Amino acid sequence: MSKDKKLPGIDTTDHVAKGGLLNRRLFLTSSIASTAALATASAAYGEDIIGEGQDDWTIYPGTDALEYSDRSRFEVENVKRFIPNFPQKFLDLRLTKYVARTPLDHLLGTITPNGLHFERSHQGIPDIDPDKHFLVIHGMVKNPLKYDIDALENYTTVSRHHYLECSGNSQVLFQETPTDQPIQQIHGLVSGTEWTGVLLSTLLDECGISPDAKWIIAEGADNGMMTRSIPIDKALDDTMIAIRQNGERIRPSQGYPMRLYTPGYEGNTSVKWLRSLYVSDRPVMSAQETAKYTDMMPDNKALQFSLEQDVKSIITRPSNTMSLKKKGLYEITGLAWSGKGKISRVEVSVDGGQTWGDAALEGPIHTKMLTRFRIPWMWEGGSAILQSRAYDEFGRIQPTRKELIDARGRNAFYHFHAVQSWGVSPNGEIKNVYA
Repeated sequence: MSKDKKLPGIDTTDHVAKGGLLNRRLFLTSSIASTAALATASAAYGEDIIGEGQDDWTIYPGTDALEYSDRSRFEVENVKRFIPNFPQKFLDLRLTKYVARTPLDHLLGTITPNGLHFERSHQGIPDIDPDKHFLVIHGMVKNPLKYDIDALENYTTVSRHHYLECSGNSQVLFQETPTDQPIQQIHGLVSGTEWTGVLLSTLLDECGISPDAKWIIAEGADNGMMTRSIPIDKALDDTMIAIRQNGERIRPSQGYPMRLYTPGYEGNTSVKWLRSLYVSDRPVMSAQETAKYTDMMPDNKALQFSLEQDVKSIITRPSNTMSLKKKGLYEITGLAWSGKGKISRVEVSVDGGQTWGDAALEGPIHTKMLTRFRIPWMWEGGSAILQSRAYDEFGRIQPTRKELIDARGRNAFYHFHAVQSWGVSPNGEIKNVYA
């Protein structure tokens, strides 16, 4: 939209940063929302607003109801993607069939449908008969106990909204050259869920843990026997044995029939297909917390047990899976999260971080959960660099890419959480860039 044309309800005081970034309150008014919707419709259909004739689906009866509903056939392309072309220096991780990523650019809200939740396994997905599967809690406890799925469902359960993120999410942004991979490949190892299960503190209390206990060692029933050490304080805080996801039983790819879930910790600590919790006074030092899932530092030493994830945000729309078709009003929206608590603020910039405007946060805002942010943007057709920067309730601020690499060095692989940039060219094309 050219500068000599103004949208109703907008004046110069509504601009909160350079580049056409507008006040977040404008999307709360009917005039600006209606104008944005009309602009989108005009861009898609031109002047042909009214169609001709009747479509087939208005003439013939539809299909029968299903026992388990399908998505529309027009949504079949919105699926998880496997990883192609994994970096050469990480050949041991080129297990593409064991990784699938959430299509964040196709989703709104904060809850990820179960079928689109990202997946990561080390030896594939086991086919477990729930009638033959048990969880044993043993070690430094007075009363070792064994639980099956029926026993767990007889306990008082809790349902909580939390995110889950693989610690390797966004790792490609550590590389020196900006990647041309789509947003799903860059950031798709994060999802948001309503998890339902039994608090681990309830079961540990029933078993009677030793006052000298410092860790629990979680082991999965998959072929690789994924094993991670969890601090006892975390186990007694908000960790749960999850048995349901978004209301239904968790799926095999998410740990059926039961998994450990550690809110705000890196995803591999939420051990799937859980079969053993060993209470100990020391970590087990498994392969998954020595050879892997440690943070290489600039001095070539490895930082272990950096489990709690940092504050982070990404812009999901506009992103590099779309282009801007014409000048005008757009909504910039994305997701923010923190492994420590709630998101308190998200700022957005369209000039590469020179100026910032506060985005609106969509509630309710849950602790250790994805938070949707949004802000209106008037694109005049020039170059732009879109960024988001998140803050959590404890005052932690998402760093720039330079700040993160200065602190972590070039050997880093896990826990990339820096500000990421989308570069918009005058023709509307969007690419991942470094700014």
